[in-house]
Amino acid sequence: MDWFLLAALAIGLSLAMAAAWLVQRMTGLSGWIDTIWSLSVGLGGIVAALFAHGAFGRRMTVLIIIAAWALRLGGHIGARTMGSGEDPRYAKIIEGWGDSAAGRLFLFLQVQALAAFILVLSVYLAAVSGRPYPTALDFVAILVAIAALAGETISDAQLSRFRKSPQAKSAICETGLWRYSRHPNYFFEWLFWCSWSLFAVSSSVASFMSLLAPALMYWLLVHVSGIPPLEEHMLRSRGDQFRALQRRTNAFFPGPRKQESRNHGDQI
Repeated sequence: MDWFLLAALAIGLSLAMAAAWLVQRMTGLSGWIDTIWSLSVGLGGIVAALFAHGAFGRRMTVLIIIAAWALRLGGHIGARTMGSGEDPRYAKIIEGWGDSAAGRLFLFLQVQALAAFILVLSVYLAAVSGRPYPTALDFVAILVAIAALAGETISDAQLSRFRKSPQAKSAICETGLWRYSRHPNYFFEWLFWCSWSLFAVSSSVASFMSLLAPALMYWLLVHVSGIPPLEEHMLRSRGDQFRALQRRTNAFFPGPRKQESRNHGDQI
C-alpha cells in the first residue's frame, strides 16, 4: 500500500470538509456540505486511481466509474441546494446544538472526512487489486456499479418530478421505484459501494478492507444520517399518512408492498 498517497488523500479530504464548513457558515445552506463531500470523494478516488500502482485498464475503469458517481451525485445535490432552502436534517441537528453549533458542526464534518477516506480507500484498493484485469468478477462489478448509478438517477428523477406536481403539497411519493422502497435512492447508493468490494477482492488480505465501504454506507444511511432524520421530518410533516406508508413499504431494500392502498402519494 502507498502510505504517502493515502496520507495525502486523508489530509485533502479533511481540508475539503473544513472548506465545506466555511461555505455552510457563509451561506446558511447545509446542502453545500453534501455537495462538497460528494465531489471530494470523487476527486479523492480519481487521484487514487491516477497515482496507484496497478493495471492501467483497471485504474482507468475505476477512475471513470468514481468520476461518474461524483459528478452525478454532486450535481444533483448542488442543483437541489440552489433551488431550495436549508436541508431539514441539518437544520434539526444544528438547532439542537444551540450556541455551540459552529464548533460542533466543524467536528462533525471532520468525522465525515473520515467516512470519505474509508470510501476512497475502497476505490484505491480496487485500483491496486493484484487480480488480473479484466476478469468475470470485474464485469460483474461494472454491471453492479452501472445498475446502481442508473437506479439512483431514476429514483432521484422520479422524486424531483413528484415534488413539482400539485400532489406534493399533501401526498407522499409512491410512484416508480418509490413504490417498492421508502428510500430507493439510498438503497442504490449503498449498492454502488458494494461494487468496489467486487473490484478490489483478491488474494491480498488488505483487499478485504474494501468491505468497510458498503458496511459504513449501510450504517450511515440506515441508522445515522440517512433514514432516521429524514423519516423524523416526514412524520412531523405528514403524520399518519407517512406512518401508513411505513407499515406497507420497506424502508431500504426494495420489496413487495405489505398491503395495497387506493390512495397513492409520494415522498417530498
